[in-house]
Amino acid sequence: MTPTTAASRLRLPFFPPDLFEADREHLLRLVRETGTAPAQKFILGERTARFEQALRDRLGAADVVACGSGTSALTLVLAAMDVGPGDEVVVPAFGCAPLAGSVVALGATPVFADIDPWTMVVDPDAVERRITARTKALLPAHMFSVMADMPRLGALARACRLRLVEDSAVAQGGVQGGVPAGLAGEAGVYSFVQVKTFGTAGEGGAVVTRDVGLGRTVRMLRNHGQDGVHRFLHHRIGWNSRFDEVLAAFQLHRLPGLPERLERRARIAERYTERFTDLADRGVLAPPPGRDGRCFYVYTLQVERRDALQAHLAERGIGSHVYYPLPLPRQPAFSRYAAPGDAWHAAERAGERILSLPLYPQLSDAQVEYIADAVREFALAG
Repeated sequence: MTPTTAASRLRLPFFPPDLFEADREHLLRLVRETGTAPAQKFILGERTARFEQALRDRLGAADVVACGSGTSALTLVLAAMDVGPGDEVVVPAFGCAPLAGSVVALGATPVFADIDPWTMVVDPDAVERRITARTKALLPAHMFSVMADMPRLGALARACRLRLVEDSAVAQGGVQGGVPAGLAGEAGVYSFVQVKTFGTAGEGGAVVTRDVGLGRTVRMLRNHGQDGVHRFLHHRIGWNSRFDEVLAAFQLHRLPGLPERLERRARIAERYTERFTDLADRGVLAPPPGRDGRCFYVYTLQVERRDALQAHLAERGIGSHVYYPLPLPRQPAFSRYAAPGDAWHAAERAGERILSLPLYPQLSDAQVEYIADAVREFALAG
């Protein structure tokens, strides 16, 4: 079969269009049940409470607070820590905009630390060099399929008496040294946007924490500073970051199947790594192998001729994606927080080389091999 013929028969988008097809009828039933229930409770109701309790039980957390999005979860937890004007928060130079945006939104200053050139998560040594007398918190983030080095970052935070927030938006289900993603620091955040490992049919997120008091404050801040008991009594300035009852019920429905879906993602990632490990000297670098400290959200290569590989895959009907082509301090929104002459060499190099492959449970073994074959064909031909 020629590549052209194969591409016409195999269309493999980066994210599947049928993420929730198997659950469609159940979702429609939940919409009707919620919409016609006598209570007419559409946000922060009994289903949200049950969903939060289910996650608390699964994680062993002191509290889980469902929020409107992963981004708002970051803002809420930083606000609960009283991060504000005059404070600095050390964040990775490479990653999603909310890492810096949530800090700026509170009037604080993001300070950018470079990443490890292979794992592409923040380098603890670079973080330590960025700490000043104004630093109030560290905000590492898990990336792609690798978790940040939370044991080292936790030790650093304790030694310097800093707050530690774990951006685990892409890492739900990941475990590092026996600790679930989100619970290595004082608090972590999850994102439930559709394509995440525990995505839902809309938007949503959560704050997870071992600190009961911190959870109580976040719970207040997500609902305009109300305590959940006395309506229209506002203890603090807060936000509208309330969770949807339909989606809470939908997530409860899908939670029992999460381990199986995560296992499928992990097996696909392991197979990719098996196929790509010998390609490093051919300009295609696979992520580190193993399962501890891994979170199989997307599978991301570093490729010397990235754009050429992306075109090669597209010709064969395979979707791919370039995340974060610019480091955060090079983004117009955050460039004023970059000191003149400062550089983040590993982050800049990663932005030029990264290419993510399809990684979702719906992929068949044959499709996984087809994708791997296409990558190998490109690398070995070059």
